[in-house]
Amino acid sequence: MSTFTTQRLAELVSGELKGPPELSITGVEQVELAQPGQLTFIGNEKYVKLWPACRASAALVSRSLASQVVDANGSRAIIVVGNADIAMAAALELFAPPRPIGGVGSPAAALAPANPLAFVHPTAVVDPSARLGDGARIGANCVVGPRVTIGPRTVLYPNVVVLDDSAIGADGLIWPGVVVRDRCTIGDRCIIHPNVSIGADGFGFRPDPKGGGLLKIPQIGTVEIGNDVEIGAGSCVDRGKFSATLIGDGCKIDNLCQIAHNCRLGRCVILAGCASVAGSVTIGDGAMLGGCCSIADHITIGAGAKIVATSAVMRDVAPGEKVAGAPARESRQLFREIAALAKLPDALKEMRKQRD
Repeated sequence: MSTFTTQRLAELVSGELKGPPELSITGVEQVELAQPGQLTFIGNEKYVKLWPACRASAALVSRSLASQVVDANGSRAIIVVGNADIAMAAALELFAPPRPIGGVGSPAAALAPANPLAFVHPTAVVDPSARLGDGARIGANCVVGPRVTIGPRTVLYPNVVVLDDSAIGADGLIWPGVVVRDRCTIGDRCIIHPNVSIGADGFGFRPDPKGGGLLKIPQIGTVEIGNDVEIGAGSCVDRGKFSATLIGDGCKIDNLCQIAHNCRLGRCVILAGCASVAGSVTIGDGAMLGGCCSIADHITIGAGAKIVATSAVMRDVAPGEKVAGAPARESRQLFREIAALAKLPDALKEMRKQRD
């Protein structure tokens, strides 16, 4: 792990240092668990009261809380920043351990016959027609199909499958167990976590008019994922029935999410864990979907809309609107209904008294 002085940390996160500049910081930890030599952060009012008992040597503190966070002895450092959460993200990058190389070997090893500047593990199967960018690394037991393109410096960890005519851009991280089916496209700097499925068939069936059960509707479209997208472990992005399922630049998708065929996500859309989006849904730029929410098919969710966790959305949501509940409705309306229901037992009791 790296070590920084408090003075150097303050410089690197563009903060204002209050306290000793020479303290050595070797790691980061939350305020309740931090120990001497560690950095913590205080970006919320509820953590201010924990600071006096905290054992951390230094803290990143949001400017709005700086007047409340002091060190009586002057033995600890306080680094005042505009936003402690954002500054902590920068600090975590500084202390991050190197990425694992198990199963992907060294980028200096020239073992890819199509490109001597790429590395291919001896157990990987790479079609001769595949194109590997400089510094690409293909891990153990990977399969890279015909006419696949892997961009420069992209890493495929062990047991990744990329099938025919797909493309992955530069500087990507594709973690173990990911399957990218044929003709799918992934942009630059994408992070795809373990066991993600990209390009599986959409869920399309119709009753057989001849009484033979259910007919499968062919899913002949693709998936197109933009730049700087992150998809959490176990999530699924289905291919379109026709044309493409689209994931815009900067989208962040949590674990165990489902994005069905022909959905269109704009830029910087956020899906929290277990969110489920049915077919042909359109989601505007910057919309946020809470955990375990469900979106019915052919719904449009406007830019900047917020869907509260566990909501079931059955109608279009306007840009900037916040909805909650099942079925989802405007959140303030829902909270008024909940408040009214809470008063109902007392109201019924009063009505019985008046009746008697």
